[in-house]
Amino acid sequence: MKITFIITRADDLGGAQVHVRDLAAALSERGEDVTVLAGGGGVLFEALAGSAVECRKLDRLIHPIRPRQDWAAYKEIRAALQDLKPDLVTTHSNKAGLLGRFAARMFNIPVVHTSHGFLFSNRPNSPAGRFYRLMEGTAARAASMVIAVSESEFEAAQSLGVIAPEKMAVVHNGLPDLDPPLAATPSADSPRLVMVARFAEPKDHLTLIKALGGLKEQPWSLVLVGDGSGRARAERLARQQGIANRVEFTGVRDDVPAIMASSQVFVLSSRREGFPLSVLEAMRAGLPVVASGVGGIGEAIAEGESGLLFPPGNVEALRVILGALIKNSALRESMGKAGRRRFLECFTLEQMVDKTMDVYRSVLSKPGKENSRTG
Repeated sequence: MKITFIITRADDLGGAQVHVRDLAAALSERGEDVTVLAGGGGVLFEALAGSAVECRKLDRLIHPIRPRQDWAAYKEIRAALQDLKPDLVTTHSNKAGLLGRFAARMFNIPVVHTSHGFLFSNRPNSPAGRFYRLMEGTAARAASMVIAVSESEFEAAQSLGVIAPEKMAVVHNGLPDLDPPLAATPSADSPRLVMVARFAEPKDHLTLIKALGGLKEQPWSLVLVGDGSGRARAERLARQQGIANRVEFTGVRDDVPAIMASSQVFVLSSRREGFPLSVLEAMRAGLPVVASGVGGIGEAIAEGESGLLFPPGNVEALRVILGALIKNSALRESMGKAGRRRFLECFTLEQMVDKTMDVYRSVLSKPGKENSRTG
């Protein structure tokens, strides 16, 4: 099968890019002919350099909305598809998903869009939410199938009537397993907490810092991995809370698995999520997960068994949960082991690739017909 991936940015390695990297490489290893088209160059192309995946830079495809440049990007995508003549196009991220779906349909190429988080979720009545529903509903009609990465995203699309249910599939994200030396020891004393996330909406570092500001009497340290426009504000808040000497801001790192392995609790404080890979990374490492109860996070962790959820933005609820875990090494250990088992049972890369290929094959085997849901 000749498959072309299209994603907006290659200069970042966020969740969508990691998904494309792992899926494209895995499909190539299975013998598929895979090409990745992306705006700009950068770390995504570098990460695929050792594989048989062909990478092509799209000079006109950028993240901000620029109508004139977006039209040029659309024509650039059309030219690339005309040259490549793929059997299937799969689009990822919002701008590439919009332009790529319409470009593929111009050549009657089956196209599957994977949404890593609908922009209309959790904002049903706002002008922005209505705009994004209109855009996604229009683009969905050009797609053979839309894959949602969580049941919560599927339900959001259905409750708002954006995409017909027969045109949607649910395939949870998956990750390759780690080498044993990268397993965490959550029961270790003086637990280190870790959060891996950009300092930008919808991530909510401030709630985490405020929660820990009320736990000064307990032994803990915090590592915040990532960068972004909100980092300076988070650093100021840590100083105001009197915990700056216990919080490490590492910036962007390429050794996240090693950082996870040396930590005891994973935290994700966020206002909105699809199905975050960072939670799966923590479960893979054997860490207990504390996270906002938003999006598909509750589908990843088993509440009370492998992790604990708190209402988004609720400082006191997060403080209580963290205080209990910091005190109880046996609880951290049992939750970490349960998370590791759940990862192996449900969220490996092999499982994600198999289910995604089922969707691709179904689309190709039934021209003009739409696939039913796959879980």
